[in-house]
Amino acid sequence: MEESRDDRTLRASDADRDRVAEQLRKAAGDGRLSIAELQDRLDALYAAKTYGELEPVVADLPDAGRPAAYLAPMQTSGDVSPRVGGRPVARTAKAVFGGLTRRGQWVVPSHYTVKAVFGGAELDLREARLESHEVTIDVKAVFGGVDIVVPDDVIAIVDGTAVFGGFDDKVSTSQPATGAPVVRIGGKAVFGGVSVHRRTGDSTG
Repeated sequence: MEESRDDRTLRASDADRDRVAEQLRKAAGDGRLSIAELQDRLDALYAAKTYGELEPVVADLPDAGRPAAYLAPMQTSGDVSPRVGGRPVARTAKAVFGGLTRRGQWVVPSHYTVKAVFGGAELDLREARLESHEVTIDVKAVFGGVDIVVPDDVIAIVDGTAVFGGFDDKVSTSQPATGAPVVRIGGKAVFGGVSVHRRTGDSTG
């Protein structure tokens, strides 16, 4: 049909890509995609410019329909959070016998891997954007420490394990309303520590 061909040539928006990314992450969570397949498809997704280029990314998954029909704006009861959107420049971070800091304006990937080995890392999310409505930060702290500051407008869920170390959760008792973006923080601390807390103001404070 001529209409379908026209739909496929329309330019996709960041919101369109985020919606497809959510379908991919759900498929991975259901066991339909491996982690490697998920990463490959996310790379293809964020390189796509039109609906036609987005379609193959989800063509073999349930509920995948015509690009324009699938990607049409969703009807929601509220506004999309301004905290969500953007493309990260990196999906992993390492501090080995050194330190790393992420603060100010940056984009937290949907799945972010952070390793601190005999080093320290500071992640300040107060001015950051999230690649998707729900992101996961997977921390490995080995004889090192990771400090994570989360803003007041995100739900933070801490679920890590410690071996001769500690996962310090200072956020679970103070959460925003249901429907807010979600940051899941997990991983393992071995002879190291991970601290998750809230702090008011911007990242300069």
